[in-house]
Amino acid sequence: MADLTKSDAVMVEALNEYAGHYLSKGTLLESGETPFQAYEVWQTPHFGKLFRLDGYFMTSEKDEFFYHENLIHLPCIAMTAPERALIIGGGDGGSADELFKYPTMQEVVLVELDGKVVDIAREHLECVHNGALNDPRLTLRIEDGLHYVRVVAPEEQKKFDLVVLDLTDPIGPAEALYTEDFFAQCKALMTEQGAMTLHLGAPVYQADRVRELVGRLNNVFAHVRPHFHYIPLYGSLWGMAVASDHIDPATLDRDTVTQRIADRGLDKLQYYNEDTHQAAFMYPNYLRELISS
Repeated sequence: MADLTKSDAVMVEALNEYAGHYLSKGTLLESGETPFQAYEVWQTPHFGKLFRLDGYFMTSEKDEFFYHENLIHLPCIAMTAPERALIIGGGDGGSADELFKYPTMQEVVLVELDGKVVDIAREHLECVHNGALNDPRLTLRIEDGLHYVRVVAPEEQKKFDLVVLDLTDPIGPAEALYTEDFFAQCKALMTEQGAMTLHLGAPVYQADRVRELVGRLNNVFAHVRPHFHYIPLYGSLWGMAVASDHIDPATLDRDTVTQRIADRGLDKLQYYNEDTHQAAFMYPNYLRELISS
């Protein structure tokens, strides 16, 4: 058996300065650098095809549903007939795929800074986007999400039921997309039932980050509902949040969620159901303290 503790046999990702996790490298399929970031695509024994940016695990064939289903369905199930969504980031197409499962969805605008991410998804990650990147309801824009939200969408008078921040961690180029100002600018683009969904980080390893982001969201939105799920590729419990002035997914009872899943034909999901919806908003004590501090 190979010794996977050898550095040349594994990919290592730090979760903070004291802890991290590793995965077997498998076979490198493609790598390089764009003007924005370094990328790698691996064929791995455990996760199938796996995509990394700047040394951080982004998505994989085998576990993408842990992330994308929870990011999208927790807010959307609380809406009445969601029709339009904006994705900032999300060039792998996984979030768009989940949005297109709603029969009422008319348009998804996907704004990805780095066109190479979309190219990689088209070539290597069909199991993540399942053709969503070619769906005629998709409007793909390769540009800066900050500029799109601040300038382009207001000029075009665009309004969205859901704004999805499907981004890398709040460091480097993505840092400006996690500020209170940007959250408020996203809020200005929302319809009457509008909400924003995003990931927060790992509460065990990045508690300060999670606490700070929840605080910023609370300064902008009336209802902020963090929720936490184990993401295998990320090696940890991972935080997400739904933020809105108008909807609150935590108030939906189990029977309502069950009925909406049936009415909307969401019968091929691998993670999300009426029970996981209820459980998402039931926090152990240490998480209660973290998100309320």
